[in-house]
Amino acid sequence: MTRIKKESSITSMAAGMLPAAVVKSGETVVFETMDAFGGQIKTADNVFSQIGWDQVNPAAGPLFVEGAEPGDCLKVEILEITPGDKAVMILAPGFGVMDMPREVSYIFDIKDGQFIFDDKIKLKVNPMIGVIGTAPAGEPVPTGTPGPHGGNMDTNRITTGSVVYLPVNVPGALLSLGDLHAVMGDGEVCVCGAEISGEAVVKVTVLKSFNAPLPLLIAGGEVITVSSAPLLDDAAKTAVKNMHEFLVHLGLDKEKAAMLLSLSGNLRISQVVDPLMTARMEFPLWILEEYGIRL
Repeated sequence: MTRIKKESSITSMAAGMLPAAVVKSGETVVFETMDAFGGQIKTADNVFSQIGWDQVNPAAGPLFVEGAEPGDCLKVEILEITPGDKAVMILAPGFGVMDMPREVSYIFDIKDGQFIFDDKIKLKVNPMIGVIGTAPAGEPVPTGTPGPHGGNMDTNRITTGSVVYLPVNVPGALLSLGDLHAVMGDGEVCVCGAEISGEAVVKVTVLKSFNAPLPLLIAGGEVITVSSAPLLDDAAKTAVKNMHEFLVHLGLDKEKAAMLLSLSGNLRISQVVDPLMTARMEFPLWILEEYGIRL
């Protein structure tokens, strides 16, 4: 099985990068990942300002997938995520929704599938991938920024068992991923989740004709459109409109699709702390199946 080591990590996604590995469509790959701070925060004395935003969210890669050409779709099946045994969180003035009075770092243990917050609170670990994306065709995009290529979507539905559909903008797709979290709530409101190193095992498949708004997820019995924009309102509206257009493309009546989105769809916030805000629209797969549609 192909393995991409964390030493191959990048801090921007860009066309023309030399690949860390080359695989055929349908192969399985292991990505070793650093935490969001590149492993540089080891004690409470190591603070974010010593690292800087330009070094945040290193992603392992890129991976060149043979046969992937611009206009195709890259299907990424998340087979397994294995977290490390330590998690990091940071607080700093001017970061996140709450204005914190001081800059500080916290180190937490992960034991027996639990995130040890303190002597009273233990949270069940649910490892997720914060950064997963392909190279954009135009200017490089920092791994800390989300966009149409995927990137730092910080969407907690990207976990074991999920399927992520990403656009192929350049030959080989150049897939990179990283920024694993042990636990993260919707919004990531203090600017980070429980940031961890670890490994992600994925299967990559090139799809030659997949007409859908990308990035797109299938997770937990739902199809999910994801959108990022400078303003959360715009990201949310685009996620909804993309889902509506997708449902109509699949064969649903335009008016029925709109009503079903209000009845059974869920508009959610993925994150509000990155350079672009990310929202998602979730819709139950079982409704599509009742209309004879299977994704």
